[in-house]
Amino acid sequence: MVPQKASRRTFLGSAASFLAAAALGRPGPVPGRASRPVSQERALSCNVYTWMTFFGREGRDWFEDLDASLAEYARSGLTVFEPSVGSASELATLGPPLRKHGLRMDSVYVGSSLHDDAEAEESIAQILQVADSARALGARIIVTNPNPLPEQQCKSDAQLRTQARNLDRLGAALRERALTLAYHNHDPELRCAAREFHHMMLATDPEHVGLCLEPHWIYRGAGNSQVALFDIIRLYGRRTVEVHLRQSQGGVWTETFGPGDIDYVRFAQELERLEVRPLLVLEQAVEEGTPHTMDAVEAHKRSIDYALEVFGLSGA
Repeated sequence: MVPQKASRRTFLGSAASFLAAAALGRPGPVPGRASRPVSQERALSCNVYTWMTFFGREGRDWFEDLDASLAEYARSGLTVFEPSVGSASELATLGPPLRKHGLRMDSVYVGSSLHDDAEAEESIAQILQVADSARALGARIIVTNPNPLPEQQCKSDAQLRTQARNLDRLGAALRERALTLAYHNHDPELRCAAREFHHMMLATDPEHVGLCLEPHWIYRGAGNSQVALFDIIRLYGRRTVEVHLRQSQGGVWTETFGPGDIDYVRFAQELERLEVRPLLVLEQAVEEGTPHTMDAVEAHKRSIDYALEVFGLSGA
């Protein structure tokens, strides 16, 4: 069983992406909001983290046989893959099996440390190296969640200002590369009156920093509150360039994406009302207490079916 506190950060550096290919052209930014990704066939993606948790509860290692793992991924019906990477050097081994199994990569998740200027310089340089490789491979979105402080500490005002400045700087550099930066959160950013989350939104330029909306981490971080989630959508929804989809029942992550604590039908309607069409990324991971009735392939088949229905997509 994968523990509840297991974070994607635990796995950064253990995923990879595929070998260099021709860079794609990009359109100009949309005024008044984060620059939009290139329009492609709208399909569901899925982050590697969810598959690692499914494999982990069966005592399996996703990376032990990457080709076999991606074969299972493709067998679920998914056609788009979001890896978590720690460095550009990790973008070397994933290419051949992705091509073999007919998968594409629209986005990359990479960690960052931005609240300290010295650490931020190294972090930004590393992310830009990842971005240059990822863009050549077809990625259009770079997702980052700046590291939290240890022991559930809240960042100081000075650290928040520094982080926002560096996040904006990173977003501007990515925009010059025709890529979109998507700010991502877990529950730590919702502590202390959600000051970290709000400041990252209010102190950055929408042209530089989009939002990777994490409905369930917002819901959980706000004390299991849909009121907080939909208020945040009202405040910042137009900046959404990517959404990570996860559901729970009674506060515990469900085995498949479906009906539960969060009203995703209303959520889809809100996105439609705001006229935003983000990249949709399944992230229906498992945690302590999640039922164990099926394997990863079957769970993702069911998750895909529900997501297609709710968001009106024609295929995965």
